[in-house]
Amino acid sequence: MTELFIAAGGGGDPVGTALVHASLGAGADAVVLTYGWERPSVDPVPGPFAAHDFTGLDHDSLPVALVTTGTRPVAPRASTLPRLAGHLPTRLALLDPHEGVEGLADRIARTARALGTDRVHVVDVGGDVLAHGDEPTLASPLLDALALAACHLAGVRTTVHVTGPGLDGEVPEETLLGRLPGAGSGLGPTLPPWAADVLRWHPSEASTLLAAAAAGLRGPCLTRSGALPLTDRSGRVWSLPLSRALEHNRLARGLLSTRPATLADAEEVSLELYGFNEVARERRRTARGHVTRDHIDRGTFLSELDAWLQVQRAGNPGARYASVRCAIESLGYDWRVTEHVRDLLARHRPGVDTFPLLSLLDRLADGPAERGHAGVPY
Repeated sequence: MTELFIAAGGGGDPVGTALVHASLGAGADAVVLTYGWERPSVDPVPGPFAAHDFTGLDHDSLPVALVTTGTRPVAPRASTLPRLAGHLPTRLALLDPHEGVEGLADRIARTARALGTDRVHVVDVGGDVLAHGDEPTLASPLLDALALAACHLAGVRTTVHVTGPGLDGEVPEETLLGRLPGAGSGLGPTLPPWAADVLRWHPSEASTLLAAAAAGLRGPCLTRSGALPLTDRSGRVWSLPLSRALEHNRLARGLLSTRPATLADAEEVSLELYGFNEVARERRRTARGHVTRDHIDRGTFLSELDAWLQVQRAGNPGARYASVRCAIESLGYDWRVTEHVRDLLARHRPGVDTFPLLSLLDRLADGPAERGHAGVPY
C-alpha cells in the first residue's frame, strides 16, 4: 500500500512532509500532494500554480498530476518543485487550489482510492494549520485551511501532523503548544542523505530550521521573519485527528460552510473571516518589485558576509544562528546562489558553517566547524 501525504502549506512543506513520513516509520512508497506556491523571491508571479502553469506533468498515473524532473514551469513562473521531484524519496503531485474546495476533495478521494489507502496524512511545518485567525503574525492560512476542508469533504480518514511549531514565524510556539496534544515525538537525530542534498540548495527557512532543531541546535536564529527560537520542541511532531484541527481552524470551517468553487471565492472567505487576503497581499508586494544579484564573486561575497555577520552579532547579542536564506536575501542576492554559497562556506568559512545554518558565535572565521554535512547527524 502506498501512503498518501499532503504538504499543507506549499513552498518548502514537501521537504518537512518527507521528513515526517520517514519519522513515522511509514512504508517506503508514498505520494506527497503539494500546492505549487513559492514566495516572491522564488516565483515572480503571485499566487499558487494551476496545472496549466506547468509543462511536462504526468497526468496519466494518478487522478492528480505528478511532478517529475522533466516538469517545467511556464515562463515567467518559477518553481522548486521539479528539482525537488528528483531528490525526495517520495513521489510528488500537484494540488490545484483553483479547483475550489470540492474539486480538491474529489482529487484527494480519487487519489486515495487509486493508491489503495483509506488514510491521508496532512503535514504542516510551523503550525498555522491550527491558527484561530486572530494571531497578529499570521500570514498564510488559506492553503492549510483548504487542505483541512477538502480532506473533510473527501471522507477519507485524516490525521494532521504539526511539526516545528512556530518555525514559519506565523504562530508562536508557546501559543501552539496549548493546542497540541502531549509532548509529541522526535523526528530522529540523523539527517537522511536526500534531505542533506535538498537543504544545500532549497530556500525553505522553515524546513531548514526544522532539520537544525531535530539535530539538536538550540537558541535564537535570525530569519527573514526575525529571530525565531530553536527549542526542545522545535524538532518534534504532533499528531491529531482532523476533527481537532477543524475545531481550531475557523477558516477551514468557513470554507466547509460556503464551499467556494474557485480560489478567488476562497480568498473572499478569508477576507471576510480574517480581515485579509494573502493572495492579494502577495500581488501588492510583488508589484513593488526588487532587484537581486544572481552572480557571486568569491572575494566580494565573503567580504560582504563577514561584515553582515559582524553587524548581526552586534545588533542581536542573544542570537546564535542565522539562516542562509536570511543572509543571502539581506545581501541582495538571488536564492539560486544558495548552493554556491554553501560551497563557499564549507571551503572558506568553516567556523561559520553550522550546517544547515550559519553560526553567529563570535569566533575565528576559519575555526573548526561545529557539525558535518550529509551522512552524519544533522
